[in-house]
Amino acid sequence: MKNEDRKSAHILDSALPVFARYGFQKTTMADIARAAGISRASLYLAFNSKEELFRAGSARAHRLTMAEVEAVLNRTGDVIDRIAAAISAFQEGLIAPFGNSENAKELFETNMEFAEDITIAARSKLIALLSGALGEARERGEIDLVASGGRPADLAALIAAAMDGIKHNFRAGGPSDDSMRLLMRILQLALTPESRR
Repeated sequence: MKNEDRKSAHILDSALPVFARYGFQKTTMADIARAAGISRASLYLAFNSKEELFRAGSARAHRLTMAEVEAVLNRTGDVIDRIAAAISAFQEGLIAPFGNSENAKELFETNMEFAEDITIAARSKLIALLSGALGEARERGEIDLVASGGRPADLAALIAAAMDGIKHNFRAGGPSDDSMRLLMRILQLALTPESRR
């Protein structure tokens, strides 16, 4: 990683807990500079504004998280287990950092204001990755989609929609974790071929 990239990554990593603690509106560039251990002048050399910094942080978080999601889905093993692990990676990378903050709602709304395109692109990639994993599992005979009447893309979109609903109630180890486990159990039961039940 180049020195400039390392500096930007350090600033963005330092900014994340500051945003989680104070929310977007109350966080100042001075707060972020202090957390990063740099001067405000150095911070402004890297990012022109708090909005630019927030967008860059969103882009970085989405990029790193989606790389992890893809890696998890590319592993071997049961497709439902891999999907559950991919969803967990998605939540841990993009929802958990703010999920337990009292400023979560504001931060998710801010993200949609400044980085909606990044968020939509990541969601589209997630659906494509889930659809690909389900399609491959169907080809191998690991799952059966006949009973559900759905296509891999339909199921992938349903999983993503369930995640969207669950994320608004996210608390690590809380009811949303239970909800995702329930969703995975239902998928497992619905998609397991009769010959393997």
